[in-house]
Amino acid sequence: MMHSFIPPERFFPYLTWTDIEAMPNKADVVIIQPVGAIEQHGPHLPLAVDSAIGLAVLGKALEKLDASIPAFALPSLYYGKSNEHWHFPGTITLSAQTLAATLMEVGDSVYRAGFRKLVFMNSHGGQPQVLEIVARDLHQTREDFTVLPLFTWRVPNVAGELLTPKERSLGIHAGDAETSLLLSILPDQVKMDRAVAEYPPELPADSLLSIEGKLSFAWTTRDLSRSGVIGDATTATKEKGDRILESVSDGWVTVIEDVHRFQPPRAWKS
Repeated sequence: MMHSFIPPERFFPYLTWTDIEAMPNKADVVIIQPVGAIEQHGPHLPLAVDSAIGLAVLGKALEKLDASIPAFALPSLYYGKSNEHWHFPGTITLSAQTLAATLMEVGDSVYRAGFRKLVFMNSHGGQPQVLEIVARDLHQTREDFTVLPLFTWRVPNVAGELLTPKERSLGIHAGDAETSLLLSILPDQVKMDRAVAEYPPELPADSLLSIEGKLSFAWTTRDLSRSGVIGDATTATKEKGDRILESVSDGWVTVIEDVHRFQPPRAWKS
């Protein structure tokens, strides 16, 4: 079905234009744009990992959300800025400019329909900066438009408790957490017999630089991994995936409730 993991009553494309025209209090309705990617995730996971995770988490959250809170999911934007993975066959990438232009026009359309709260729910680690720039530009030109560039995994969740210290630090792609979650939501698409553990070469112990963090450097995936995996996929289990899905979706229930209540500061009006 077109709505995938999303509850049909929460799927924006199933509304009619008259439903939207008659919708009360549109300024506080939460519109959510999932943003994923189609990119390599090692020899054991499908290209759709990021898109699938975003939709599964959002769908579960919308199932749990109180029916009195108006929130709707737009269709997922499956393609993202994935050029760090383009040496691996199957990766499909947009440029930063194309992704930004697409999201700007989505935002324009949402605003024109009368909505004033838009969440970009991003599940791919290679593009948060693009979404942050778009969110700022949309708000700068429409001062009553609240746009939130949020990362799927950054809500409170138990994933860190289930991973080894090394995996928490270095398992950034197709490792334990993502593989476990895919075993929960798309088990038939996971090839555990091909799962590998591969971590990037270690940096000097006295270096302040890191792969990701406050002082990071530019890299492509093949700089860090031959398999495309950066982490340990061999330790993944469905049980861990089930717990992660419940926990991350609970976090997103709280986020959606918070966005619905949120009244942005307007110091210049005071």
